[in-house]
Amino acid sequence: MGTRRAHGEQRSGESGDGDQQEGGLTTGEVARRLGVAPTTVRTWDRRYGLGPDAHTGGRHRRWTTADVAKLERMCALTATGLPPAEAARLARSEEPTTAAPFPRAAGSPRASTRRRSRAESGLQLGDVRQECRGVARAALRLDAAALDELLLAAIAEHGLVAAWTEVIVPTLQAVGRKWETSGEKYVEVEHFLSWHVSGALRRATPPTVADRPGATVVLACVPGENHTLPLEVLSAALAERGVPVRMFGGALPVESLVAAVRRTGPAAVGLWAQSRTTASRPLAQHVAAMEWGVRGARRGPVVLTLGPGWAGQTVAGLTRPSGLAEAVAALESAVPS
Repeated sequence: MGTRRAHGEQRSGESGDGDQQEGGLTTGEVARRLGVAPTTVRTWDRRYGLGPDAHTGGRHRRWTTADVAKLERMCALTATGLPPAEAARLARSEEPTTAAPFPRAAGSPRASTRRRSRAESGLQLGDVRQECRGVARAALRLDAAALDELLLAAIAEHGLVAAWTEVIVPTLQAVGRKWETSGEKYVEVEHFLSWHVSGALRRATPPTVADRPGATVVLACVPGENHTLPLEVLSAALAERGVPVRMFGGALPVESLVAAVRRTGPAAVGLWAQSRTTASRPLAQHVAAMEWGVRGARRGPVVLTLGPGWAGQTVAGLTRPSGLAEAVAALESAVPS
């Protein structure tokens, strides 16, 4: 067996097997390196001519250092809002620069500096999972297909709770910071990202779990509260664990909330408040005091106050989970098996 040469060096006329030995990246590896969907890489190749310069006879194409550099440039340009066709033209025309052999470790200083300097010129993500960068780029490009694929892939790989906590939330927070500091720009990106997160949660959630008497969880935003996305992921995570959930969404009026609790007789109720102005201690206490059933065997719900709006508003006897994982565990334990 011959000695392997440094990654990125190529000898003219070598076959696909030689490319693989020399460390050329597959399309999937390139996509993970860039933080985009594999279909996005293939589309850029087919539509804009950003494919590998060297073609092999094998089925699996291999990408060199120079090939990947063009795609990194494409990512950086589209993340600034440049139309893909124009970004591709600039990426193709840019003079190649000397780059270190790939694959460089994701956490190495040189690789991290390169990503922050250009690819994150739209959003400052900091030290996050690589998937966040791909989701952020797709959101900034308003690329619906890539965004859906990346979100579903993150949920499938990490599970709903970890995908929400470690991929989706950091990206949503970065988008929020961006529009807050840019004079109301990028609002469309936040709405676009939130909509696709909601859709991904629905697609990744198993069919609605059938009711079990006394084992249902009711989830609702308090009156005046319309931020439903965190409650949607909680609903999806519970359904993933086989817990029956009745989700009532945003700004449920007091009378409707009371009626829903009485009609379902839930084991637990989760009340979401994003803002302190919407969190209502008397409402939470009222729901916790509700009872139903025959005399001598009456029961009431376990009530959880969910969301940052409840900070500083401790309600005696009620649980306030600090995060999604804790909320899932508390609600799951409140439901009889």
